[in-house]
Amino acid sequence: MGVLGIGGLFFRAADPDALSEWYRRHLGIGAGLSAEGAGEPESWTWTAHGGPVAFAPFKATTDYFPADKQWMLNLRVAGLDALLGSLRAAGIAIVTDPSWDSPEAGRFARIHDPEGNAIELWEPPGA
Repeated sequence: MGVLGIGGLFFRAADPDALSEWYRRHLGIGAGLSAEGAGEPESWTWTAHGGPVAFAPFKATTDYFPADKQWMLNLRVAGLDALLGSLRAAGIAIVTDPSWDSPEAGRFARIHDPEGNAIELWEPPGA
C-alpha cells in the first residue's frame, strides 16, 4: 500500500492565526515546530515522532466526543502529567476518567481548544 501516514489535518477556524498560536503555545505543535529529537521541520510543517496513528470512523450517534463536532483530534504524548500541569496552570479545563485508561492502551485526558474542538491527549504505554 502506498500510504505512509497522515500528511496533515486541515480544519476551519473563525480565527486561524489565534488558534494556531494557542496550539503552538500550549501543545507545542504547528507549522515550523518539531517534537524533541524529531529533527528540523520545514517552515510549513510540524515534525513528529513516528508511532501508532489511530484512524477510526465513529457512528454518527457516538458520545465519545461532542455531538456538534464532526471530528476529534487525538495527540500522542509523552509526559502526560507534566503536560496536564502546564495546561492547568494556563487555566485550560481538563477532563480525565480512570475508566478511559488501561495498561494495554495507555492513559487519556481531554481538553478543548478556544473554538471548542475536542482534543484527546493519549500517552501510550511506555511513552
